[in-house]
Amino acid sequence: MNTALLSIFAEMRSKSFFGAMLLMVSLALGLSATQVHAQSGQSAQKSADPASKKKDKPTAVNKGQTAKSKAQDKQKAKSSGSQNSSLQRAKAPVAPKSANNANSKSAKNTPAAVKQARLERSKLNSAQQARPVRASFGQMAGLHATSDALDLHSSVALVVDQDTQEVLYRKNDHAVLPIASLTKLMTGLVIAESKLSMDEPIRITQDDVDTEKGSSSRLAVGTVLTRGDLMHLSLMSSENRAANALGRTFPGGMDHFVDRMNMRAKQLGMKDTRYVEPTGLSSRNQSSASDLAVLVSVAYKETMLRELSTSHGREVEVGRRTLHYNNTNRLVKNPAWDIGLQKTGYISEAGRCLVMQTQVSGRKLIMVFLDSAGKLSRLGDAERVRNWLESKPPLHSGQSLPRQYLPG
Repeated sequence: MNTALLSIFAEMRSKSFFGAMLLMVSLALGLSATQVHAQSGQSAQKSADPASKKKDKPTAVNKGQTAKSKAQDKQKAKSSGSQNSSLQRAKAPVAPKSANNANSKSAKNTPAAVKQARLERSKLNSAQQARPVRASFGQMAGLHATSDALDLHSSVALVVDQDTQEVLYRKNDHAVLPIASLTKLMTGLVIAESKLSMDEPIRITQDDVDTEKGSSSRLAVGTVLTRGDLMHLSLMSSENRAANALGRTFPGGMDHFVDRMNMRAKQLGMKDTRYVEPTGLSSRNQSSASDLAVLVSVAYKETMLRELSTSHGREVEVGRRTLHYNNTNRLVKNPAWDIGLQKTGYISEAGRCLVMQTQVSGRKLIMVFLDSAGKLSRLGDAERVRNWLESKPPLHSGQSLPRQYLPG
């Protein structure tokens, strides 16, 4: 037994693993160490001879080893194949996607693709610009379909001689429409006639914030300005919070102030006019061109309203900041115009509006333009009227223009 063990160790030292295994198996079968060694030598010789290796049949042990080895190899191959298959499945979508992205980027960078993208963006922008804006009351009533001699963009127009009250030009002048910030002219008139102190400080509060249209304002809640400054910003720059604060702080409160506005309109014979608040943000503030001509004529008598409404600009100190405000009517800075009083207005329901007292060819005139389509169209209409009047022979007091210039 010891001899056999020594033989096994010798085989292992000689790195003949097969011989050592053979010895161990033989011992288990009861063979002597000499027989085991002899069989080990024969097996080693056969192993060393390539020719005989092909002819010899494997032993039972070899068969077991071979079968086991094949099963392990098969299992490894199966596992490897499964892993490779899974890896291929995982990677399969990635490679084409990467290629597609590259191809897509390449396609996007081609001149044709760039041109097509620009064309699509251009169509989109055109479609957005072509979206219809909210129609004004005048547009919904079909007033813009009315033709007139000067082809005005305003659906309502009225030009009156201030001294004689003669109508020089008219177009839908009795139509009742929203008047937007032209409302502030009545707001200013009521304040001016009340003889309240213009030096009294007034604080802007949350009640002055626009909840009707959601418009912004540079007068933050908490700002304190004098009543005179609020009047100035309201008439010159159409500051909504300023106008609302004027009505809110009027003796008796806002409701009483609005009542005074309507009462004053009634006293002036403005039968088409109604006010619900002092800013003009509400489309329920409505009037007609003929009524507004009356209001302009009366407001012109107030020195404060003339000066503040035609002021070019105003700086006000708000805390550590200095705010600069400009006139909403650029014509007041135009040396070709002599404007004594003016007010602009705009909300979508009213369109662009403008009232003015001015002098043309030596005559004091009152001009009213309502529901004008286009940001500068109301100013363009005023220019058309002025140019037309300057091209006509001067009219003497009491003399009216020929009937053909007075479209209905």
